[in-house]
Amino acid sequence: MNTETENPRTRCINPLELGRPSGFSHAVRTTGGATVHLAGQTALDTDGVIVGDTVVEQFDQALSNLLTALRSAGGTPQDLVSLTIYIVDMDDYQARAREIGAVWKRLIGKSYPAMAGVGVARLWDAEALVEVQGIACVPADGL
Repeated sequence: MNTETENPRTRCINPLELGRPSGFSHAVRTTGGATVHLAGQTALDTDGVIVGDTVVEQFDQALSNLLTALRSAGGTPQDLVSLTIYIVDMDDYQARAREIGAVWKRLIGKSYPAMAGVGVARLWDAEALVEVQGIACVPADGL
C-alpha cells in the first residue's frame, strides 16, 4: 500500500491494487481532528452573481469559495479529505483538465483528497458550470 502524509490528522491511502491515482487519493484516513462538512459552492461572488464564462474560471471561483468557508472553520486546504465536483459539461471539463489542474495547484498545492467528479444536467443556478462540495478534518482545538 502506498501512503502519503499531508498533515498530522490525515493519511492518504492509495492501494497498489487500485492503480496509481492522478489528481485524487483513493482513500483518506483521519484522526485527532474535528470534521467540517462544506456546502456546495459555485462561482458566486459576494453579490450572489455567477462569475466567469468558462468552466476553468468558474472552478477557480467555486474552489476559492469552498476554501474561504474552510478557512473560516479553522482549516487549511491540506485539511480537505473528500471533495465532490458536480460538472454540467463533462467533455469541456475533461478537455480543460490541465487548466483546472493549474488552478488546483495554485490554490491547494499537491494535496489530493478522495474525490469524485459527477456529471449533472444543471445546477441550482442555471449559469453555473461547476460546483464543489467537501469534507475536511481540521484541528480539534480550532475556533
